[in-house]
Amino acid sequence: MDALILSCGTGGGHNTAGRAVEQALTAAGHRAAFMDPFLLKGARTSSTINNAYIGVAQHAPHAFGAVYALGNAYRRLPFRSPVYFANRSMVPLMEKYLDEHPCDVIVTTHLFPAEILTSMKDHGRAVPPTVFIATDYACIPFTEETDCDRYVIPSPLFLDEFASRGIPRERLAPLGIPVRQDFMARGDASSLKAALNLPFDKKIVLVAGGSIGAGSLEAVVETALGSFDGHLVVICGNNARLQGRLTERFGGQCQIMAQTPRMADYMRCCDIFVSKPGGLSSTEAANVGTALIHVTPIPGCETKNMAFFASHGMSLPVTEPEKELPAALERLTDVSARTEMAACQRKYIPQDAAPAICNLLETLAKEK
Repeated sequence: MDALILSCGTGGGHNTAGRAVEQALTAAGHRAAFMDPFLLKGARTSSTINNAYIGVAQHAPHAFGAVYALGNAYRRLPFRSPVYFANRSMVPLMEKYLDEHPCDVIVTTHLFPAEILTSMKDHGRAVPPTVFIATDYACIPFTEETDCDRYVIPSPLFLDEFASRGIPRERLAPLGIPVRQDFMARGDASSLKAALNLPFDKKIVLVAGGSIGAGSLEAVVETALGSFDGHLVVICGNNARLQGRLTERFGGQCQIMAQTPRMADYMRCCDIFVSKPGGLSSTEAANVGTALIHVTPIPGCETKNMAFFASHGMSLPVTEPEKELPAALERLTDVSARTEMAACQRKYIPQDAAPAICNLLETLAKEK
């Protein structure tokens, strides 16, 4: 089977989910190509789109929330969204690409490619079976105006929400958000601590703000250092400016890093993970079974992610780190509280999403 995976770099989660599906397909003996469709217009176009999102999310999160709210309001209208028309210009380039690179199935982990493929269908173009993967715990604006053969959603608890938006229930597949194999595997924490040069005699708090280093990390680090007697590891993602500021202020008091390919191992070694509520990072933590504190969400889908996890006992929500983080850290120093949270994560978060999605793709390819 030949699969095409389409994603965009507007935050790392979409690409991470796509790579998890690519890994599962390859492990099953299939061929998978991973692509940002906007690269068909050139690297500059792709970079402009991705950087615009990241810039707003990092520096003006409330503006991002306002745009999200506007999208929610607009979706009530009986018209195609501006997002659909903005992506329509990509149709000729995608048609040419598919003519030159035929495939059996297409996976998209981002709304924009789903809109491109929908516009192709609207113009009478035959498109291989297409699967949209939701990477947040919400039906984001305009998902319902896309025309995909299946919609992989985070859990059965979201069937009604997606169906209420007009997506046919028979197209919904509640398989979960896919994570890489290293987050599904089990590892011995003692040997991992030795390999990562982490202390054995202290509780470890891991702090991260996703690939873009968002989530008020300076306030989080300052508060944690002032209220928690343990070892702090801070992952800044690709935010070099943030890493520099944190190193200057706190470099002698905690371990500060950029991106790491061993995030799953750090999660297994830590006692508590403090993170903004991204859909992927939250799902990764739930697959590992890490005690989770969600901080300062980017308004919109991250607000919904935090609410879902908190309401089902899978995280503690913190909106004001200076006031609320010390109590949350103190609560999760209790082993029974961490054990109970891990049990809730296993109950509500599918642990085998990537292989299950691979099986779904195999079925669709056979049926086409």
